[in-house]
Amino acid sequence: MRTITNVREMQKIALQLKREGKTIGFVPTMGYLHDGHLSLLKAARKENDVTVLSIFVNPLQFGPKEDLATYPKDFERDSQLAENEGNDFIFYPSADEMYPDSLSVTAKIHDRTDVLCGKCRPGHFDGVATVLIKLFNIVQPDKVYFGMKDAQQVAVVDGLVKDFNIPVEIVPVTTVREQDGLAKSSRNINLLPAERLQAPSLHQSLKIAESMVSGGETNPQIVIAKMMDHIKKNTSGVIDYIEILSYPELKQPNLLEGNIIIALAVQFSKARLIDNMIIKLK
Repeated sequence: MRTITNVREMQKIALQLKREGKTIGFVPTMGYLHDGHLSLLKAARKENDVTVLSIFVNPLQFGPKEDLATYPKDFERDSQLAENEGNDFIFYPSADEMYPDSLSVTAKIHDRTDVLCGKCRPGHFDGVATVLIKLFNIVQPDKVYFGMKDAQQVAVVDGLVKDFNIPVEIVPVTTVREQDGLAKSSRNINLLPAERLQAPSLHQSLKIAESMVSGGETNPQIVIAKMMDHIKKNTSGVIDYIEILSYPELKQPNLLEGNIIIALAVQFSKARLIDNMIIKLK
């Protein structure tokens, strides 16, 4: 496995691989890898000739009060985990390498961002889209792999790729969970011991919602109220949002039908956790 820190070198390698007829599977991350990331690498390794993992904590997608400075980092650990999965290249640029000068052009997302995390994180998905456009041009992937834990990001990237005719296939991968149901996340290490015991209640609330919808409940507000009640009774976290939307359009439905996403975010003392479930209805 090779680690590349230079944009031009990574792009040169990618273009040479394309000339050789090799397919490239790409997993963009901000590092501090967990089993969710490794599941993306496994899928990429299975479906492509070459895999590239990027590790870059993108400053453009953090707001002024968000956790950029404290975002967990451990490159040596990440590198070993990636090598154990048979990964071929790690693209590990610095912020100065990715943004050597002030950007004259940035992406602006107009749809699918005024709900869920996008509602309380203005500019977040603009930063995500901007860095992904850069990464797609540098790595030249055939397929790019995203975890469905951040289903809004998958929906936004789906729109980005379609609108700009970017020749890459988006491959969504099922959320990886702890044995108690908590979605794996780099931010879970910031939970206090008592909060870690409470955190599985988030997934439990989604399962309650799934049962209600499968049982015929079509009023989203009734489902949301039940989820809120469960989380408030079983955690000390503050509910940021619970929303039920069409997917991937992310529009408010009057009645529950078609493909829907049930999503939530809960703020604990030092960690904001998100989770979701996508349900296909008739």
